Amino acid sequence: MITIKVLGSGCPNCQRLENNVNQAVTENKIEAKVEKITDLIKIVQFGAMGMPALVVNEKLVIAGRVPEVTEIKEILKNA
Repeated sequence: MITIKVLGSGCPNCQRLENNVNQAVTENKIEAKVEKITDLIKIVQFGAMGMPALVVNEKLVIAGRVPEVTEIKEILKNA
């Protein structure tokens, strides 16, 4: 099972990232646990310098932008 964390404060871009992640997981029928992290201390621990950010299997993979669903699918495929 893949663990996915969406890091952000709840801003519109953070919500868009969460929606894109959920869409990618659903479309690819990936077994994943998706978690939203809004605690600033936890976000900093991942080294994210920009919001929103995406963590896959405890590794920061994207920060400071919202990737398209196709890019997220590719990231999850390689996880």
